[in-house]
Formats: sequence, C-alpha cells, structure tokens
Amino acid sequence: SQDWYAKPSTKPCLNSPFVKDSSLHSFRPIAEHGADTEHPTEVVIAPPSIYLLAAREALRQGIEVAAQNVFDKPNGAFTGEISAEQLKDSGVTWTLTGHSERRVILAEGDEVIFSLIMQRKWGPATDFIARKTKAALDGGLGVILCIGETLEQREDNKTIEIVTKQLKAVAEQTKDWSKVVVAYEPVWAIGTGKVASTEQAQEVHAEIRKWLASTISKEASDNTRIIYGGSVSEKNCRDLAQQADIDGFLVGGASLKPAFVDIINARA
Repeated sequence: SQDWYAKPSTKPCLNSPFVKDSSLHSFRPIAEHGADTEHPTEVVIAPPSIYLLAAREALRQGIEVAAQNVFDKPNGAFTGEISAEQLKDSGVTWTLTGHSERRVILAEGDEVIFSLIMQRKWGPATDFIARKTKAALDGGLGVILCIGETLEQREDNKTIEIVTKQLKAVAEQTKDWSKVVVAYEPVWAIGTGKVASTEQAQEVHAEIRKWLASTISKEASDNTRIIYGGSVSEKNCRDLAQQADIDGFLVGGASLKPAFVDIINARA
C-alpha cells in the first residue's frame, strides 16, 4: 500500500509528514517534495521493512525513517519480526503501531479472531498493540499510534468509545506519551474516496485531546500531536489544518504527487 503521513503541528515544534510508501524508486520524488517546503517540517517516511536501510541511505538529513511495524519483545526466536533495538541500530527512529490494515487484515485489533489464533500466548489483541507501543518507546523509538473506527462502528455511534478504548489499552502499558504521535484514521475513509467532514474530524480529535487531559495529563494533552488520515488531499488539507485539534495528516495517494508539498505547507 502507499500511504503518507503528513503532520503540521499547532505546537511550537516542527511540522511532520509521516510517510508509508511501497517502492524504492519513490524515495527520490519524496525527497524532492519534502525539500520544497515553506514551513519548518519534520518528515518521516515509513517504507516496507525491506527498504528501511535503503531509505535511510537515500533520504537527505532531516527526513526521518519509520518502520511500519515492530514486535513487542526485545529479542528471541520470533521469525520474521523486527525488534525496536534492531530498528534503532539501523538508524530508524520511528515506528507505526496499530495501523488499520494490521488491525483489520491481520486481526491485531479484533478480539474475537485474534483470540482464536494467538490469545493463549499473547493476550488480548488491544494489549498486543499496546505492548508493541511500549516496547518501541522503551527501545528509544518514537511511535505513531494509529487508531480509528470502522463504518459500522461509526454508524452505531461508537466512534469515541472505540478510539478511547484503543488509547486506554496503550495508557495501561505506558504513562510517558512524550514520544507518541496519535494518528486518527477512520477506517471507512481510507482509500475509499469517502472523506470525513472537517467538523467530523475535528470532533474526534477534540475528544482524543480531552481524553489525554483526563486520563494521562494536561501536559500530554497540550503536547501530543494528533494527526488525521482519511483521503487527505491538497484540496481539503488547508481547511482541515485550520482546526484547533488537527495537528497534521496521514496522506494517501496524494503523497506521490507534486501537490504533496501543498499538504506539507497546509499551515504556511
């Protein structure tokens, strides 16, 4: 898949596009687009694991690299998995956890399916994502924690219940959110052409920030960057960027176009 994570911030810190791309040849235009910015921007690219080292070598200084996934154990016989220590040793400074595709396709966020496969050994699905997040933070990585609801959950008016449940699982594992970026990605608006309205996106982001204040701390609420993903494009990014609690974006296909720089500069 090809998703970009872009993040302008309302906080006195650098704006951050977070990126997930699937082909090596795409790094050059990514670097070129990322260089043509009008506003201080933190850029993080998350390619498939086979391209992590190539990405780190190809990208200019100032553009960081993230893994798309990390395991919840520091070492051991876990074939095919990558630990936080291995990522850090490779110059990778960020990782995603809880991405919707892993929650849905690999059942990492589905308590019923996950329990049938792995719960005896690993515990509940939401705990698995939370443990991955804690392992990454303990290993010195920054974490882009993805949360979001399905269309069925939204239509049942369970959006806030679902996203706060996903956040609560992580909060039970770690209290330090200084290196966590929360990425709200409504599953029903990813790659479907459906777009949450500006008001819908802001409403959920405000509830996430409210939850951070009441559950973690006011400092976490004030400083945690909450980015939005769901068919973000150069056409809607400026309206979204004006919202008080939207600190940036998870960008899809628009990341591979020259117009991606417009999204990076949405707050310029």
